[in-house]
Amino acid sequence: MEYVLYEQQDMIGIITINREKALNALNSQVLDELSETFDSVDLDTVRCLILTGAGEKSFVAGADIGEMSTLTKAEGEAFGKKGNDVFRKIETFPIPVIAAVNGFALGGGCEISMSCDIRICSENAMFGQPEVGLGITPGFGGTQRLARLVGAGMAKQMIYTARNIKAEEACRIGLVNEVVKATLDEEGNVTVSAKENLMAEAKKMASTIAKNAPIAVRNCKKAINDGLETDMDKAIVIEEKLFGDCFETEDQKAGMGNFLEKDKEKKLKVVPFKNR
Repeated sequence: MEYVLYEQQDMIGIITINREKALNALNSQVLDELSETFDSVDLDTVRCLILTGAGEKSFVAGADIGEMSTLTKAEGEAFGKKGNDVFRKIETFPIPVIAAVNGFALGGGCEISMSCDIRICSENAMFGQPEVGLGITPGFGGTQRLARLVGAGMAKQMIYTARNIKAEEACRIGLVNEVVKATLDEEGNVTVSAKENLMAEAKKMASTIAKNAPIAVRNCKKAINDGLETDMDKAIVIEEKLFGDCFETEDQKAGMGNFLEKDKEKKLKVVPFKNR
């Protein structure tokens, strides 16, 4: 892999888009390498993924404009499909994916973050869909996922105006879950960068997810994703089946057994009020 790095730390996998000189812009090679990287994840040992960009300046600055500038209509549609296929793979990946967004997340960068389950960002993050300023529409799912995340009105405003928004506003409208700041000393000097704190927070969250029953977590992701694509009557049937699928598993037996044992011990320790 030339532009995508992968490492595994215990039950957490970390995928880094490593094209820092181009602000981690997405070209065809990066998209292909991302697809191959996700295909290579060992789902028997990895329970949560973190997706981030190399360097302090940019998560993903967007799709590669140099590559797009000479495309024909047919080639443009094919490039959009390539990106959508990869992002859909991320969105439907069996285990949760956390986007750790540092710096620019514009165009394709905003779109790939939205294909992840959870987004946390550093205080210097910048989100936007600036495509109409380039004479095109968002092509990697931006018109669809943004509206689902922040509502149609806000999505239309962001896309029509091509206006970028800062981290705090992205959090306010529900585009990101959390904003992580740098650590400062008493004199206001940075002692730990926002990127370092961002990755620490992403790993902490991923570790918390990884400690939970893996079958249950996977089924929760599938229930939420599949349920959002249908009406409520069909959605609750999806949930019922995935709920039932958890029973008779080792995770369910151990989890409920431990709870009942702790509850039993707790009750034995309770002294009746009249005997106190």
